[in-house]
Formats: sequence, C-alpha cells, structure tokens
Amino acid sequence: MRTIYLDCGMGAAGDMLTAALLELYPDREGFLKKMNSLGLPGVRVEAEEAVKCGITGTHVKVTVYGEEEESVDAHGEAHEHAHGGHTHGEDHEHTHDDHTHGEAHMHDDHTHGEAHSHDHHHHHHHADMAGISHMISHLDLPEAVKADMVQVYGLIAEAEAAAHGKPVDQIHFHEVGTADAVADIAGVCFLMHELRPDQVIASPVHVGSGHVHCAHGILPVPAPATAHILQGIPMYSGSVRGELCTPTGAALLKHFVKEFKEMPVMTVSKIGYGMGKKDFDQANCIRAFLGETAGERSEVAELSCNLDDMTAEELGFVQELLMEKGALEVYTIPVGMKKNRPGTLLSCMCRREDEEEMVRLIFRHTTTLGIREHISRRFTLKRDMIQHETSQGIVREKVSSGYGVTKSKLEYEDLADIARKQGISLREARERAEIEMKREETESEKRKENENGGRER
Repeated sequence: MRTIYLDCGMGAAGDMLTAALLELYPDREGFLKKMNSLGLPGVRVEAEEAVKCGITGTHVKVTVYGEEEESVDAHGEAHEHAHGGHTHGEDHEHTHDDHTHGEAHMHDDHTHGEAHSHDHHHHHHHADMAGISHMISHLDLPEAVKADMVQVYGLIAEAEAAAHGKPVDQIHFHEVGTADAVADIAGVCFLMHELRPDQVIASPVHVGSGHVHCAHGILPVPAPATAHILQGIPMYSGSVRGELCTPTGAALLKHFVKEFKEMPVMTVSKIGYGMGKKDFDQANCIRAFLGETAGERSEVAELSCNLDDMTAEELGFVQELLMEKGALEVYTIPVGMKKNRPGTLLSCMCRREDEEEMVRLIFRHTTTLGIREHISRRFTLKRDMIQHETSQGIVREKVSSGYGVTKSKLEYEDLADIARKQGISLREARERAEIEMKREETESEKRKENENGGRER
C-alpha cells in the first residue's frame, strides 16, 4: 500500500509540510509554476535549499507583494517569523495563520491593523470563511484539491471561533495572513493529490513549550486554536521553547492523516525534508517518507455450525438476516454428517466487535446447539466509491487499490436496475455505462487541454 509517513518530531507547519512533500514530488519546477499561476493576488512561492544540523532539505518561502508575513510581540514591534511556521520573534513562525498573530479577528477586536506596518503599498482587507471559500473556488486547481482546501480552512475557522467564543461567520482573517495560509494549504493539498498515497500516517505531534507573544497578549503553547484542532490527536510537549505546531499545520494533519503512531514497517523509496527557518539544537524539519506498507489488516471472526434439520427457506432467511445485521460474508456448503445424513455447513464472517451479536442471531434463528469460532487476520484493499451520472441513471463504481494494484467494478445493483427498467441485458447495461464514462473522461481531458492552451496563449 502506497504510504506517506510524516515525522512530526519538530511539530508541523504549512510551509514545512509543503517543502517535505515537494521533495517527494518529481516535478519541482512544475509545482512552483503551478503555485505561482493560481491567481492569488501578490503571492509568490519559492523553494530554496536549507541546511539544519548538517541535513540538507528544502525551505518553501511564501511572499505577499514581496513581503513575508510578520508577527507582532507584546511591545507592538514587528518581527519576521523565524520558524517558517513556528516562532514568534524568538518563538514564532510565518505560517501561523491567525490566532497568535492576531490575523483572525472578531468584528469588535480588530487589533491587527495597529500591529502591522501601514507602509505596505497595498491595502489590507479581511476575509471571512465564505470569502475564503469563494477565493478557493476560483483557483486553477482540480476540484478535489479545492474541496480539501475548504475543509482544512474550515477546521481553522472553527478552531478560531471556539478560541474567541464567537460564531464561525464572525471570524475574519487578515489579507496577508489569509493569502499566506491559503498558499500553504493549496501546496499541501495539491501535492497530496498528485502523490496519491493510499494512506497518510504521522507520528504523535510535538507542540513545543512555553508561551508566545501576540497582539492580544501572551498565550500558552500550544495556542488555543492549535489545541482545539489537535483534540483527539496524540501530542506532547518537550524541551524546545516556542510554538512548533501552528493551526495550519494542525488542520492539515487532522484532514489528511489516518493514524498517529510510530512508523509502521514500510519499504521507503523516497524521503523529503521540509525545513523551518529557525535553528535549534535538533534539526528543525518535518520528514516525509514515501514507500510501501502492507495493506489494510484486521481481525475477523469466522463462526460456523453444522445443520441437518432446517429447510432451504429457513437457511435463506438466516443468511439474509446476518448480512443485514453487519456480517461481512455468509455462505453455506453441503456436507455429510453423522449417521450418513446430508447437511449444511453455515459460515458467518464478521468483525470482532460484532461477534456477540452474530452468535446470538445464529442461536436464535437456527437449530444448532453449538457454534465454532475461528479468529483470522485478513488483508484488504482500500475501497472508494465513485458516482457517475449517465443517460441511463446513476451508476456507482467501486475502486479498490493497494499492494501496487488498482481494480474497479461497476455496482451490480445499479446495472441491474437499469437493465430491468430498459428491458436490456445486464451486459448491455454495463457496456453502455462504460462507453459513456469513457466518453466523459475523453471530453474532460480535452477541456483541460483547451484550458491549459488558453492560459499559455
């Protein structure tokens, strides 16, 4: 199974995640060209080599109208963010998108204007979540990437709203911070889309320690917005003084990461190092490992019993009932039993947590006096369902992937429904659906080519 493992031993920030994933991506220049043609006003994304504790990696620099986002200390003095996402003055970074920099504002506590320099050549505006969603909808990115971006930014907005005790629609983000954060989020979402991992796993998250200074005062680490997002995720403090995980980093992890645990057994093909700006005693970076792991593993219970005194109708009924109640598979096999009686072996495969319920149902609806249990481990492919709209009706396609293979199959029930309604065979319904899906795929590719050609002209 194609897996990305993220080592968050020095926290997580949007630009550092972008840089780490970029080192896994084969077309660096193509990525930068894509990012710089998104249509974000004044935004410029650059990737540069950086060295931390003797390790060479990549630092991604995001500027808005030529300037990197700045933070403000308790004395109102502006500082360049030092961690690329983590440090404020001495302990904050450039991609911390809002809470500790005062970039997220309520209508009634707008303090960021005083905190930031008024010498910028462009006017500062603020955007709410609806405005950000509108901005994202117009970016030159695949729809799936834009959907991921909206969900990630939604996590940030919800966290800021919870921290301020206000509704989400009253949270406003500062223009520079918004553009900076949207660029980071776009970079990570686009790279995840292009790298197409079957799963993303991460280590527990190091959040740092101490306090950070911002326009609102002195806040504990992790900042309230970050702490809110990281609920339910294993995190820890440490000896590093400063904020190591930002709201952007936390939201991206929460959206993409399936599990937070130690690195699984995996065959690594590539390693990416995403560097922050500040220097610590330990390398200030996120490591991203790309490789193959074993597919989905789970334990299942196989319950079986021999039956020789039940009718076919009764056996059919119990099979249907077990499936309705959550069994993974139910089947029967003809067997020869004692006293030379023909009988039936009933087998039910279920999840371990459903085992007691399945046992109860088998005893209630069959004549057996005993049930055998066998615990098995099974490997499964990751399964996704894609919905296609055809002239015949909705047809769902089950796509399964992992272990280096991808399989797809159109749903029988959808095809059978079409065949019944139109008086055609199942094979004809399948062939017609496949022709339409192929035509739509070809037309979509042509539209993309035309759009790309138009932009180049």
